[in-house]
This record gives sequence, C-alpha cells and structure tokens, in this order.
Amino acid sequence: MTAIAGWKRCALYGLAAACIASQAGFAHSARVGPDAPGAPDVEGQAAKPADDTDRVMHPWVVPPPNWAAEAYFTNLRDGITLESPFVARFGLSMRGIVPAGQTAGSAGHHHLLIDQPLPLDFRKPLPFSEKYVHFGKGQMEALVDLPPGTYSLRLVLADQGHIPYFVYSKPLKVTVARHNKGVPPEQVLGAPRVEILSPAHRKTVALPMRMQLHASGFNISPAALRLSGTGHFRVMLERRGQKTELIALEGGQTEVWLNPPKGEYTARVSLVDNTAPDRVLESARPVAFTVR
Repeated sequence: MTAIAGWKRCALYGLAAACIASQAGFAHSARVGPDAPGAPDVEGQAAKPADDTDRVMHPWVVPPPNWAAEAYFTNLRDGITLESPFVARFGLSMRGIVPAGQTAGSAGHHHLLIDQPLPLDFRKPLPFSEKYVHFGKGQMEALVDLPPGTYSLRLVLADQGHIPYFVYSKPLKVTVARHNKGVPPEQVLGAPRVEILSPAHRKTVALPMRMQLHASGFNISPAALRLSGTGHFRVMLERRGQKTELIALEGGQTEVWLNPPKGEYTARVSLVDNTAPDRVLESARPVAFTVR
C-alpha cells in the first residue's frame, strides 16, 4: 500500500530540546457549536452534540452512552512511567478531524498541551509555543521525545483558526524514566498502518459497542474536501449468511458507536483516498468479534 509522504514533523521544547515528530494526518471532526466565552471553570463545561451534517448515517450507529464529545489518549494512562521517545495516540469521540485552515461541520484538529492548564478564554486562539504543540495536518499521533522528568499532557481540539472547542482530554501525568538518545523516529513509530483498536480480536462485546480506529503515517480528512494526501475510514461488518454492512466515516471520524444485532462478526477497515474513492491507501488486519 502507498504511504503518505512527509509524515514527520518536529518541535523543540525549550532548553530541554525535547522533540515531537508527529505523523502527518488530516482528519475531520464535528464542531462543538458556537464559540463560548472562556471561564476559569472550563472543566465542567460540556461540548454540544454535533449537527446532522457531522453524524455517520447508518441504522446501527448510535451516540456514545454519555453523549460527550471528548479528546483522549488511546495508548497512555494516568501515572504511566515510560522511556522517551514514545508515541502518543489521539482519540476523539463525537467529532472528526480536519486540517487547520479548513472547515467541515464541527471538525477540528488536535493540540498537545504540555504542563499547561486549559485556556481560560475559549474565544482566543491557542498560542504557538513549545508548550502548545499544534497538529494542523490532522494527525492522529505524535512521537514525543522529552528528557527525564514528570509531565502533564492534555489534548485540546480547536477549529481552523486554532480557537479551542470545549472538546479536550483529562490531564495525564506521565513520568519519563529514561531518555534514549539518537533513536530514529521510524524505529519508534513503526511502518505506516491502519489498525482496529477496539473491539479486540475474538472477544465478546456488550452493546452499545465502540469501534476505535487508528492510522499511523496517514492523513485523515472529510471526504467532501477532497484534499490530496488524505483519506477517511471505511468499515465493513460481515456476518455469515447476511449482507455486508458498509459504514463510511466520511466526516473524518476516527471512532463509531454501534448497536448491531447479536451474532458473530468480522470487521474489515480500510483507509480510502479522498481524491480517488476507489483507491485504498491501507487496510487493517481483520478483527472477529461476537455480539451477545
């Protein structure tokens, strides 16, 4: 399969010279309604549901149980100790991702805040600095290269002008125990690929179920924008003796909640080129699961 060129990016972190090499990616997210005035107590604010133009249209698709739009890390947990450089993967509920400078419904792009609280004023754009790392290409992950120490990491979703939505992650405390100098980024990031993060292979799931997807080394964007070098996820669910269900995440969504009939399924996920709908950029390893 074809990898997207130019999938590395680097940002320096002050005197510590920590570097983030982020994989290029465009993705579409559903926007959180109008910009709200900032307030110190933003932790209690909730994002509004996306409008109809941002929803995935299929009878099995349902909203998340908590109806919450949020960003989160799919591979890091609070209090984790690890070695640097490491990969931070970004997840997003009820939203898609879109590159900076582009608009598509309620889409946005990720920002990684390092040792920074949420902004007090959600009407102002996020600054560009070593503590506010922008992923304006719509990336789904980053290679984080920090010196030993303890850090607070948080994701914030923002619009085409870097103005934040009320869509963010809880802060995570991570401790870097060791810094491995001179490690090539590709050695940590691995080859460009598409993955089904959940459900797990050969597992039985309860309903509603969340299907989480990930793209490494590729750009995610809404299909309608037809941006070169970008793609969107396409999900196919197979049951023996039944027709295959096709769910296209054309708004750039990277996860979907489902309420399918009981049975045994095989999920197949592909990343489809946004400029050539018949061209598949990469496919994930199929996952078999059971709905009881």
